[in-house]
Amino acid sequence: MHSIGLDLTELERIEQSMKNPRFCMRILGKEEYSQLQRRGFPVQSVAASFCAKEAFAKAIGTGVRGFRLAEVQLLRETTGKPYLRLAGKAKALAEKLGYAEFSVSVTHSRAYASAVVLAQRGTADGFKL
Repeated sequence: MHSIGLDLTELERIEQSMKNPRFCMRILGKEEYSQLQRRGFPVQSVAASFCAKEAFAKAIGTGVRGFRLAEVQLLRETTGKPYLRLAGKAKALAEKLGYAEFSVSVTHSRAYASAVVLAQRGTADGFKL
């Protein structure tokens, strides 16, 4: 079984939030923070990360409850392909709900960022988080 989560945010809203230095530290996981820091924290990329976390929460059907946003990291393979890395309570919650795999797609324009997360229920072969 599959479940889909979608989120859209205005870049201006994220840009305002980023004026508080704690914002990025609060919502980004350690590796995700490092990747974005190396790139100078582009607002489009921070917004895409935020959207991916919200879309994850919608895909598993809980909303942002029971885990911290930083436990859901939007990372990129060397090819640039985005993927989610779960940790802590986010990973435990996904496992408890039976979700084994996640696909993510992100995009942005001059004014908006968006993410779609496809969650797939696990099989007897185990989890691929």
